[in-house]
Amino acid sequence: MKVDVLLGLQWGDEGKGKVVDVLTPRYDAVARFQGGPNAGHTLEFDGKKYVLRSIPSGVFQQGQTNIIGNGVVLDPVLFREEAEALEASGTPLHERLKISRKAHLILPTHRLLDAANEKAKGGSKIGTTGKGIGPTYTDKTSRNGLRIGDLEHNFKEKYAALRDLHLKRLAALDSTPDADTLAALEQKWFDALEYIRKFEIVDSEYLINAMLAQGKSVLCEGAQGTMLDVDFGSYPFVTSSNTVCAGACSGLGVAPNKIGRVYGIFKAYCTRVGSGPFPTELFDATGKEIRDRGHEYGAVTGRERRCGWIDLVALKYAIMLNGVTNLIMMKSDVLDTFPEIKACVAYEIDGKRTEQFPFNAAEVDVKPIYKTLPGWKTDLTGITTEKEFPAEFKAYIDFLEKELGTPITIVSVGPDRLQTIER
Repeated sequence: MKVDVLLGLQWGDEGKGKVVDVLTPRYDAVARFQGGPNAGHTLEFDGKKYVLRSIPSGVFQQGQTNIIGNGVVLDPVLFREEAEALEASGTPLHERLKISRKAHLILPTHRLLDAANEKAKGGSKIGTTGKGIGPTYTDKTSRNGLRIGDLEHNFKEKYAALRDLHLKRLAALDSTPDADTLAALEQKWFDALEYIRKFEIVDSEYLINAMLAQGKSVLCEGAQGTMLDVDFGSYPFVTSSNTVCAGACSGLGVAPNKIGRVYGIFKAYCTRVGSGPFPTELFDATGKEIRDRGHEYGAVTGRERRCGWIDLVALKYAIMLNGVTNLIMMKSDVLDTFPEIKACVAYEIDGKRTEQFPFNAAEVDVKPIYKTLPGWKTDLTGITTEKEFPAEFKAYIDFLEKELGTPITIVSVGPDRLQTIER
């Protein structure tokens, strides 16, 4: 057996949570392979809305194992809040969720460092969510981090050493917290760690490979999006982990030859949260209409998302990097009211046309070159089969498949799990 990978192809917020929920019944396990609680996966079904931040989106289905992999960074306090809310809604989380021993912990001082670092950047800030993700990955790569498995060996001594290192950094940034504030944060954090101890802690790389050897199927769930990858995204306005398909290998301990299908998710348009380049961003009434119709506000932060037309230059780049085999188009219904739909097919940079995403996208003037297609002016939300697609919508899909060289096998026409059409 091979693992299948599901990930975002834009700047995150593509709707991965809904698709994982829809696909989960076909798999024996769902494993999250990177990112932290800055990623909000929104799911809607049975008239209820759920937002997951660290927990895999397969937890609502019965019979599947859900795994938080070693590539994830975990905030105990936010995890506890998320987990207890799920349990209160009737989800038997302790039966369905396992946590990797090698996943790194987000400390209270990581969050303080995140805020202090952003403040120090001034006008050139990245636009982080302030959840401590970047500083945690920094400690991971500098070999100072704390992992879930450290709970089993001299944990308080290890914690004190890292906290004291952080306090020195905070002092250098003129952001030392007062003793009472820090003590309160630490108490809440340690209480949450005791809650985490009640879950099954596993060597997830052994668990996943054993499942494959037994003929079981695994879906790997990514967070954020390809264009936020620390290596291949719009650096430095990126996240701190590898969001591309290769991240599933390092984030779960799966060999490259064990990758099967790669599901790439994208919106019928494009959005971005935070700072950084966004070539197709719209600042007019059209952009506002997309935002309002798509309810484009961060699932975790509530931040207003920047909106624009679909960017095929960035999408082709993402498909190439990830080896995408199946495309999934989300939020098609958001464009129902537009008489014309635009798609960026190339960029103009310094007077030259290019179809490659530039190394220095944050520093050059990128002008999108658009192709205009007729809108469908039809409410898609009640459609249940591909046969019901209006001609203009079918033409839009055909155009995208031809441009991207990859089949669109699932189309979403609304937020509910039932508003999902397979082709």
